[in-house]
Amino acid sequence: MTNTQTMIQGDCLDLMMGMPDAAFDAIITDPPYSSGSSVMNSKSDPRDKYNLSQAFPSFRNDSHDQRIHMLWTIHWLSLALRITRPGGWLMLFSDWRQLPLVSDAMQLTGWTWRGVVVWDKTEGCRPNPGMFRQQCEYILYATNGSRMPGPRCFPAGIFRASIPSRKNRHHMTGKPVALMEHLMTVLPAQSKILDPFAGSGSTLAAAQNLGHAATGIELSPAYYRIACNRLGLALAS
Repeated sequence: MTNTQTMIQGDCLDLMMGMPDAAFDAIITDPPYSSGSSVMNSKSDPRDKYNLSQAFPSFRNDSHDQRIHMLWTIHWLSLALRITRPGGWLMLFSDWRQLPLVSDAMQLTGWTWRGVVVWDKTEGCRPNPGMFRQQCEYILYATNGSRMPGPRCFPAGIFRASIPSRKNRHHMTGKPVALMEHLMTVLPAQSKILDPFAGSGSTLAAAQNLGHAATGIELSPAYYRIACNRLGLALAS
């Protein structure tokens, strides 16, 4: 079977500007949250925030303050809208802190917000003594105008799956492939998907499993190599 997955190493802001209009059926991505730890504008290494020491390579754009993060999000969402076909999908991960910012940026850039899918990370997530568990992350979904026709399906709005174990994880904030496959349930067959923040390639792995074509952009050379090795792709020379 021909591999229809492509990884590109570089800055998505630069690369998306050179992509043609309406090139993709869906943008499915998990960008840096920039939600800090106890301090919103903390400039700490993401490995410290996620308490993972040196287990994984670090990554950039996770320590913006709120104003810069809003402007940055508006910028890439505007680019994403232009290269998504009319009726195409946006599925965008966020934590609870950035949920208002992401929903505002999405609507300011012209996306039609449709709802939120909840990822229930189960009781295995890190406890927060004396507080409710921060057990959920959120996927805001939207369309470029009216939704294009897709399969007749009724997927659950809550998906329960534990965080991948460190042994089975390729990225410090990696998402379960089964979750990414669940999000793709609403897409037409053989869709063309873009992940501008591809990380270790979980979106592309799910697309590969389901017969979709997907392009991933990753800024970090280390994670670009990890994703290519995971997906069986040749590294760009």
